[in-house]
Amino acid sequence: MKKVLLVTAATVVTLGASAPPSAPSADTGRTAGTAAAAAAPGGIDWGACEVAGPDDPMNGAQCATVEVPLDHSKPDGRKISIAVSRFRHTDEENYRGVLFVNPGGPGGSGLAYAPALARWIGGTGHADVAAKYDIIGFDPRGVGASEPRLSCDPNYSDPIRPDYVPGSRAEERAWIAKSKEYARACAEKFGDLLPNMRTTDAARDVDAIRRALGQEKISWYGFSYGTYLGATYASLFPERVQRMVMDGNVNPKTVWYEAQLNQDKAFEHNIGAWFGWLAKWDSVYRLGDTRDEVEAKYYEVRAAAGKSPIGGKIGPSELDDIVLSAGYNTGYYIPFGEAFAAWANDADPSGLLGWLSAGGDDNSFAVYNAVQAADARWPRNWSKWHNDAVKLVRQGYRFNTWSNVWFNAPVAFWPFKGGPEYKLKGDKKLPGILLVQSTEDAATPVEGGFAMHKVFPTSRLVLEVGGKTHANTLNGNACLDDKVAAYLDTGALPEGRRGADASCAAVPALNDPVPTAVKLKAAGAGAGKDLPVGRP
Repeated sequence: MKKVLLVTAATVVTLGASAPPSAPSADTGRTAGTAAAAAAPGGIDWGACEVAGPDDPMNGAQCATVEVPLDHSKPDGRKISIAVSRFRHTDEENYRGVLFVNPGGPGGSGLAYAPALARWIGGTGHADVAAKYDIIGFDPRGVGASEPRLSCDPNYSDPIRPDYVPGSRAEERAWIAKSKEYARACAEKFGDLLPNMRTTDAARDVDAIRRALGQEKISWYGFSYGTYLGATYASLFPERVQRMVMDGNVNPKTVWYEAQLNQDKAFEHNIGAWFGWLAKWDSVYRLGDTRDEVEAKYYEVRAAAGKSPIGGKIGPSELDDIVLSAGYNTGYYIPFGEAFAAWANDADPSGLLGWLSAGGDDNSFAVYNAVQAADARWPRNWSKWHNDAVKLVRQGYRFNTWSNVWFNAPVAFWPFKGGPEYKLKGDKKLPGILLVQSTEDAATPVEGGFAMHKVFPTSRLVLEVGGKTHANTLNGNACLDDKVAAYLDTGALPEGRRGADASCAAVPALNDPVPTAVKLKAAGAGAGKDLPVGRP
């Protein structure tokens, strides 16, 4: 039995934006790291997952690889392998079949999400529901333990990077050259794989795994980009769908260039909310007692980091990447507030350094760009990118605009033009689908939930009203989590009505934490729940 070892860092799952930092591992957090195992033609030869280190995030899950065609239109052609994991059901009498889980990205590793999803569902008080499913995690093509593993320049994002915000045309040209070289390296190393990195290819891989499992139908739990992958599967294989939970929905109308422009506006709002929260708790953080004062302090510290990097390792771009996760997930409010205040007030860099991504691995970034480049048509004229960014900054959307430009910029120089975008199709014969959407989600703004709801007439949309955390199910909101569990257990859905079909209020203690009362753990479903790539 062939063994494949994978070690991945825990990351926050999200979509587009700068890569959020990895959260420290914790056996109760939503993490994404693991190992993979065996291979088998014409079936799945399950084996133990190999894990590096003393802890076992797989919790006894099984791992394997499944062969799929590189090009699904040529089933007898070259094969690639997809790493899969299985956390087995324990309720034999009420077995529901297989439940696939995808953490988002594109580019997020999903192997550890099989045992993690069971743990998170159990943590909501519904372990009996998780026990009825074989939960299937997988690394989509090009990701993690799947082979070939995309990596174009492992050190591309190593600190210290140039400032995301160009101060001159020369600095912008330097970023353009860096992005262009990355695209060239990807084409040189993986020219045969890149045209086969569309979301439709990944969806067909999922169906190949289904066949290898011997299952007639699958259920699906997708976070962030995992909603788009799940929706693509449902469009291609409607007769193979049993149940689907989609949390933090991609807007199918904006795939993909317009999506990152919309994110820039949404993240400005959410980072502003964090600044306002820090001001509210000025007695704790001493950064200013108004949102404007805290914002001014942030940009003062950011500018100083451009001259003298924080702890010798964190420049303006690294600082932006770290605190961006506060725009993804309110669980980061307290730890990032503490870390930023320690530096701003006491010149103590240790907190921020603890959140710094060391670099040395571009797999998630490579897959993110590869999938989005293949999926859709992007502007090839750099003046379009430049003018849109300048316009947004002039309108006041400055925090994430230029960093999002450079996170996506290699696509402008990709070796081929992608698209056309796959048109999702909501077959009326599909079973009911549960869509969950936080109204203040920055990575996948709320409009995506309504757009996905419109595409799939059998879906029901549940809003988390006021929720600022991306893809926030299984993260402490019992109103959401009880609806998810009931649906996975029996197929029960809210009654249909115009607009959203049901709503849950965001939980104040999670959405607006009190630092003097509790220190919340930064999780993320979408986050893992967790990703980078983020932006995935």
